Amino acid sequence: MGAMVTEIRPPRPDEMTSYYKALPFANGLPQWEPANAAWHGGPEPWPPQRSPASAEQLAAWAREDLADPDFHPVGAFVDGACVGASATITFAVTVPGGSTVNMAGVTSTGVLATHRRRGHLRAMIQAMFDSALERGVPLAMLSASEGSIYGRYGFSPATYRVRWELARHEAALVPGEPDPGSLELVDAAVARQAWPAVHARVRAQRVGELAPRPGRWDGLSDEPDGTNGPLRYLVHRDRTGEIDGIAHFRLPWSTTVAGAGTLVVEALEAADPAAYRALWSLLIDFDLTKKIVAHTRPRDEPLQWLLTNPRAMRITRQTDNLWARLLDVPAALTQRAYDTSGDLVFTLDDDRMCPKNNGTWRLRADGGEATCTPTDRPADLTLTVPALGSLYLGGMSPRVLAQAGRITEHAAGAVGQLGRMFRTDPEPHNSFGF
Repeated sequence: MGAMVTEIRPPRPDEMTSYYKALPFANGLPQWEPANAAWHGGPEPWPPQRSPASAEQLAAWAREDLADPDFHPVGAFVDGACVGASATITFAVTVPGGSTVNMAGVTSTGVLATHRRRGHLRAMIQAMFDSALERGVPLAMLSASEGSIYGRYGFSPATYRVRWELARHEAALVPGEPDPGSLELVDAAVARQAWPAVHARVRAQRVGELAPRPGRWDGLSDEPDGTNGPLRYLVHRDRTGEIDGIAHFRLPWSTTVAGAGTLVVEALEAADPAAYRALWSLLIDFDLTKKIVAHTRPRDEPLQWLLTNPRAMRITRQTDNLWARLLDVPAALTQRAYDTSGDLVFTLDDDRMCPKNNGTWRLRADGGEATCTPTDRPADLTLTVPALGSLYLGGMSPRVLAQAGRITEHAAGAVGQLGRMFRTDPEPHNSFGF
């Protein structure tokens, strides 16, 4: 018996079915560690059990993915059989300063149980990094199915999301200005039309938000979803009649008294504070409800500061959301802005997958312009690749990372300067995954 031949490469069109069958979700297997997840409004663990994909479904996925120029699959093939699969999808992500950067979003990854612990995942990730760099993409991101996997490849949490609960009888708002606009309950057809425009306005001002994929909201429906009932759609119109805020919510039926009367907010976005306040003012005071649950929300939810009793909003779940990893350090750092001017020299020496990042770099920011160039100057700091990923969107504290050993300060005050340059207010957040 000869030695096995291993290839790491994109699947051919005729190999797409075997490519999907290496992915857990296509086989009805778990694709995420079971948890009471912060992106799930219900009380039960998530994700639910799924059925294996049919041959027709596999064929439909293949047609869609092969026609998508932003979908970049890779497989691990042993003697011609696909034993591992992953892909990146190119997204634009809003970065500090309001511009967008192309990033490679790692999605749907799996290795067959019979072929684990053989380096196939690392090889696929290396191939995806190399491919992204060839396309000029300086950044990779993902949502981690398990918290212990992706740090070894340089990824680290860059955004968080929470689920919170609010008892209706505690949900009074502080007095505010009268709403200049109006609220309207609409059907799914209106919601499908409204979402792209509202989201475009929101992501222009929210660091960490993603540009949506085509058809992102095409699946919105007025049909019931089992005992969860149908989604309901609420929009806010400004004084001119333009929709500047939208929310989805449902009132699921519960088998228990404790769960009855819960209003679950599946999504809510508003382009200005008046629309935001108006949407929440109705949702937290809906007839015949006892509790409001919202998930996939930012940690610094403004609603908390609109309540007469801020303690009434209780965060019940929290988890990391986007994990970031810089592939091209100077390109990524010069495509974001810095609110505070500064001049820092830092060393990276732990990047085994993108070795061109290793070295000593001088980052200078002044008036919104930034440069990042190699230098022979002594380093003010040594950063790890994961630390730089967490810092990139501006949501993490460099001082905390330094206390955890992820950053080493060589010049007094350098960690403080790093924090002043990188931090973003409010925290970065993205409202949906991939």
